[in-house]
Amino acid sequence: MTTLEEAGTVVSADGLMTALVCERYGTPDVLKFVEIPRPTPKNNEILIRVLASTITSGDLRVRSMDMPEGFRTLGRLALGWHVPRNATLGATFAGVVQSVGNRAAGFTPGNEVFGIRGFRMGGHAEYLCMSAKGAIAHKPEHLSFEGAAALSFGGGTALFFLTRAGLVAGETILVNGASGNVGMAAVQLACVMGGQVTGIGSAAHLDQVRSLGAVRVINYALEDFTALEQRYDVVFDVACNQSVERCLKVLNPGGRLIRLQAGLPEMCRAMLQPRRAGRHIIVGTAEERADQLGHLAELVRQGRYRPVIARVFPFEEAIEAHRYADRPGHGGSVVLKMSPIG
Repeated sequence: MTTLEEAGTVVSADGLMTALVCERYGTPDVLKFVEIPRPTPKNNEILIRVLASTITSGDLRVRSMDMPEGFRTLGRLALGWHVPRNATLGATFAGVVQSVGNRAAGFTPGNEVFGIRGFRMGGHAEYLCMSAKGAIAHKPEHLSFEGAAALSFGGGTALFFLTRAGLVAGETILVNGASGNVGMAAVQLACVMGGQVTGIGSAAHLDQVRSLGAVRVINYALEDFTALEQRYDVVFDVACNQSVERCLKVLNPGGRLIRLQAGLPEMCRAMLQPRRAGRHIIVGTAEERADQLGHLAELVRQGRYRPVIARVFPFEEAIEAHRYADRPGHGGSVVLKMSPIG
């Protein structure tokens, strides 16, 4: 494979494509641009020309093998012991359908689409193949490819867990970590569901969280929400910077606690122990589903939801984009923009 880092550009020969690959676990310095064969769709797949992708927390975990407690060994078994099994990163994508397999229904060449591949990765490349039955949907017409790439991860994760929690109109919900990617999505979607949202985040993003629909915002550096008198029907703990016991204290009877970054011991306790005074702990990983992406796309069309982008990098600056994504507090999605179709 030919390294393209020194070239400072992203150009592929016929039959090849440029991809950003992770050759070993570590810092962004382990990433390299290489030319690899362009994929060919199977009968049930579609070939997509990728025009945008995002750097999600999943990408950062795969690249660094920085896993929650108890998951490091399992992560290596699942993703590759010494090097990532799926070396081309990129959990999300947005682009244009180039060709379809003879048993791939629902898409035709020229369709603008977006989706998520999770730990199968592949979005940090010029092309990828995706099952037509996978987590993929038609892009909202007025949304940019950068916005569509930012739609699936935070929005899909937040929608999955809010649905599991059974949030209904009129309930109160606290989002701890509301100034991050999933947190900003959770604030918006909770408002769509009729929830009364309190958002906790960094001072730099509180006005933004309020603009997304939160009726109250709290600066986490100045106030400890677990020490306040307010009680909630749902606590969506994205940041996971407080113990389960302290979070349960602020739940109403019958309340639900969502823990997004739970380690393996905490997940086992949550699944095995009975409800605590009627309070339920929700842990696990979000499912990647086409119907959820379609729902998010419809909310965008209705003007009721919008993906939040922190910064857009050209694909040739993807390594620097990973360095930026590694730093906390940027708020919103970090997007990679590919070259337009020529």
